[in-house]
This record gives sequence, C-alpha cells and structure tokens, in this order.
Amino acid sequence: MEEGKLVGKIVHYFSKIGVAVVELCDTLKVGDKIKIVGKDVDFTQEVESMEVDHKKVQEAKAGEKVGMKVSQKVKEGFEVYKL
Repeated sequence: MEEGKLVGKIVHYFSKIGVAVVELCDTLKVGDKIKIVGKDVDFTQEVESMEVDHKKVQEAKAGEKVGMKVSQKVKEGFEVYKL
C-alpha cells in the first residue's frame, strides 16, 4: 500500500514551532528521507535534526519519542514512513 517502511506515528505537534513528536517503532537517523501520511496530508522530507529529551541525537531507536521539524502541519495519529 505505502512505499517505504513504517517507522513511527505522530503523537504531538507544536504548531507554533513546527515540531512534531514521533513515537518510533523502528530506527531513524538524521539524513533519512521520510514520508508523513495522514488525512489530506502526504509529503516527504529529509530528517535534518532530531531531539530526544531536548538533546540532539543522530539516531533514535524503536520505543523512543523524538522531536523533529516538519515542513507541513501534521496531526496526532499521522504515520511516518522511512523511504
């Protein structure tokens, strides 16, 4: 159905700063290309930076929640795929 591999779901979105919190079900690295899919939204972008507990990380693993800038508005429940 979707291209790419499901790596997480959006669990929160800070609209003022354009940052999404993604709960991961797989590993994600800075530099990975991701696709975010949800109601009326379907876009791809590169992971430019991620934070776990307000610390910059290069890689995050399944079970972690990461904050990352997103190029469009997203909502809770949207799915994140690694391309």
